[in-house]
Amino acid sequence: MARICIIGAGAAGLSAIAQLRAAGHDVECFEKTDRVGGHWHTDYEALHLITARDATHFEDFPMPADYPHFPRRDQVRRYIESYADHAGLREHIAFSTEVVSAEPVPAGDAPVGSAGWRVVTSRGDEGIFDGLVVANGHLWSPKVPEVPGTFTGKAVHSSEYNNVRDLEGTRVLVVGAGNSGCDIAVDIAQHRLEADVVVRKGIHFQPKMYFGVPRQQVAWMSEFDATEQDLIARLLARVAIGENNAYPGLPMPESRDLAGGATTVNDLLLYWIQHGRVTVRPGIERYDGKTVHFSDGTSAEYDSIVYATGFNVALPFLDGDLLGSEDGVPRRYAGGILPEGAEKLYFVGLIAPRGPQIPIYGVQSKLVAEMIALQEAAGPRGVALANYFSVMQEPELRIDIVRAIWNDQMADTERLLRSLAATPALATSGANGN
Repeated sequence: MARICIIGAGAAGLSAIAQLRAAGHDVECFEKTDRVGGHWHTDYEALHLITARDATHFEDFPMPADYPHFPRRDQVRRYIESYADHAGLREHIAFSTEVVSAEPVPAGDAPVGSAGWRVVTSRGDEGIFDGLVVANGHLWSPKVPEVPGTFTGKAVHSSEYNNVRDLEGTRVLVVGAGNSGCDIAVDIAQHRLEADVVVRKGIHFQPKMYFGVPRQQVAWMSEFDATEQDLIARLLARVAIGENNAYPGLPMPESRDLAGGATTVNDLLLYWIQHGRVTVRPGIERYDGKTVHFSDGTSAEYDSIVYATGFNVALPFLDGDLLGSEDGVPRRYAGGILPEGAEKLYFVGLIAPRGPQIPIYGVQSKLVAEMIALQEAAGPRGVALANYFSVMQEPELRIDIVRAIWNDQMADTERLLRSLAATPALATSGANGN
């Protein structure tokens, strides 16, 4: 039985606790807040799932049938909390306990991490663990662009925005048109304020519903392969909402297919553009007090700015030189689970295949359990899985990824794990860096 450390008790961390406990491991989870559920406690009030209730749940624990198709933030939060209680997970979580550092135990000439990990938290040295599962999420370290000049109105990041009472005045600029940016622009418009939204590049917009049901529940779509589904979704969207050039100022996507570009599941933004409550703006050139100058030579004054510009991947408890990375994002393999540069370290939730997210965490956690079993079977040094997969697969740097691509990565990972399990010589020599 391995002793495993899990960092974070959001939906990803809870899935890891459940699956690794089911596999018979001694699990200790550290959560820096006093609650489970992660960002679902602090997201903006207008947030709803963009995926269907019946497709977005933990294994064998569906959301309540009386929830709407697209539950709101507090319903999802209660659901996650109820799962923790149902599965008896809280007893394995140390709340209000932040992981300060996680360092690989010196392993001599063996690969980094193969001797385990020493974890220090805000309450002290927690000892050595046989494996480290990083499930702290990628939606908590705000990314704010650098813009020449100074904006003298109120500026908040989407992670700080709860509702329109967090804003000043009546003229608001939302920077970014991903799912959060569109939600917030719509929230502002629906409260009868004037919202402009910066859309620098064309985005594929998709409605939440087809034929009156959530997109994930159109049963006949599963009869087609991923490329065909992409085409059908675009054709249905063209009928339902038209193309971007039907909406003033909205640039056309550069890619023809959904898989090749950014996709936002929102049609209410388009509704409010046509109703004059939301105006599309191009990229920002500079600030001058409350005046914002745009790349097309126009300018406008705003009382508040909301940056819906995403998040950094932040792993403050790991040495920044430990893992291979590009632009602050770790290079990963095995469907986003294994990092480059360290063994017995596993990511759960550091990739976001398009579609329902909660089931992904369970799938990844089950695969982590298989990897740990391989490590145990190979003896004290284990198997250098990270090294092996970095040879056998291409590195992954994306967080947002097309679901079909991720599915292929996971299928290839399972194939390689079966090969390792069936080839003891490979598991004890070629794959451990010798």
